[in-house]
Amino acid sequence: MNESEYEQVFPALPAASGRGFARTWWGHAWLRALEDSVLEGAQLRHGRRYARGGTVGAVSVRPGRLTAVVRERDGTAHRTDVLLQEFGAAEWDRLLTVAAGRAGHIAALLDRDVPPELAEDAAAAGVDLLPGIGDLEPRCDCGEWDHCAHSAALCYQVARLLDQDPFVLLLLRGRSRRAVLAELEGRSAAGAEPVPEAVEVGVPAHGAFAAAADLPGLPAVPELPPEPGQPPLLDTESQPDPRVLDVDAVEFLARAAAGEAYRLLARAVAADHAELPLPEPPDAPREVARDAARLAAGTSDVRVRARLARASGRDRAALELAVRAWDFGGPAALAVLEEDWTPDRAVLARAAAALAEAEAPALRRVRARWTLPGGSAQLRLDRAERWWPYRREAGRWVPAGPAAPEPGSVLAGLGAVPGTAAAAEARAEREPDPGPEPEPDPGPEPEPEPEPDPEPEPESEPEA
Repeated sequence: MNESEYEQVFPALPAASGRGFARTWWGHAWLRALEDSVLEGAQLRHGRRYARGGTVGAVSVRPGRLTAVVRERDGTAHRTDVLLQEFGAAEWDRLLTVAAGRAGHIAALLDRDVPPELAEDAAAAGVDLLPGIGDLEPRCDCGEWDHCAHSAALCYQVARLLDQDPFVLLLLRGRSRRAVLAELEGRSAAGAEPVPEAVEVGVPAHGAFAAAADLPGLPAVPELPPEPGQPPLLDTESQPDPRVLDVDAVEFLARAAAGEAYRLLARAVAADHAELPLPEPPDAPREVARDAARLAAGTSDVRVRARLARASGRDRAALELAVRAWDFGGPAALAVLEEDWTPDRAVLARAAAALAEAEAPALRRVRARWTLPGGSAQLRLDRAERWWPYRREAGRWVPAGPAAPEPGSVLAGLGAVPGTAAAAEARAEREPDPGPEPEPDPGPEPEPEPEPDPEPEPESEPEA
């Protein structure tokens, strides 16, 4: 056995800058174990100060033991050891069985990395790879019976070493990197048995159909919860370095993910789920822009929206337009806003027939966009041949409502179909108020007609 294989000496690290000591999952997990083990908070603060100031010398890592010399401000040196229980043969067998059971664990370990999921899977198998409360046992020549500032400084420095090489923790538990990798390679080779040749085994069709009648029925569709679940808060005493982890951003994304999961679950348990269209295949650049609009629609925080605008390559005004479109129709409405496509002849023929049936006014078409006379309103056709209303505001086209399967209702909403109430309201908005209607001029009064002459009295007959 090569003795140097089971002792690794790390040179003294320079003074640390910034708030946090750890950058990786392993470093943070080690610090949590340290802070859970130390009863005296003042010793932790002094230890952080020593480690941050670069007073911890070279660190020796051996199975079950950490060793370093820590100097105080006046130059006094103290040899400090921290002990951690080594794994026995049974514990190592369970840990390596867990590691060999997943191809992802093997690939990561062979690539000189220790995946965080290995710690969770090992804990489920009864092997705690990370130290628990009280597992870190201090030894220091300063005379303290529990963790002192010197042992705390050594542990803080080890968190930085775990950032560089997570295999340090495996060496502490009793196995070197070379021994772990050799054991994994041996187990992988032993588990790679030759695949037997496939033998065709068939079942008659009538037998398969008959067996289906004996199968139990599907379980009932679960009830939809009343609201999305609340993700856990990340409010801990040991605040992570904001350059490594933005707690506010993670909490916002967790809430958004819970809301999206709730929406997808509601869609899955809906009665018409089988009739809903399948989602489009993912397109990475478009997914980023789409997700930014979806997340921005779920918050009114100006800072969050500004970050989402930068991440999606938009300015703030463009993101506000995207949010407005998303509110009207989700991904389909966003595509209508940001995509300019050219329909083929068949689609254009159907669109022209629909516009003629709606008695639309003369429209000017550019690709899949029809602009009304005056240039203040527009209809846009999406790839599913639905019509979307748009208005021109402050020199930009903005979404004006949800989609409709035919253009008539969209034109009516825009006030572009004569004889509708919407058209009258739109016309009233466009035309100035003429004021009260003036009374008609009666003109000159007519001259009175002359009275007719009186009729002459009849002559009397002569008396006889």
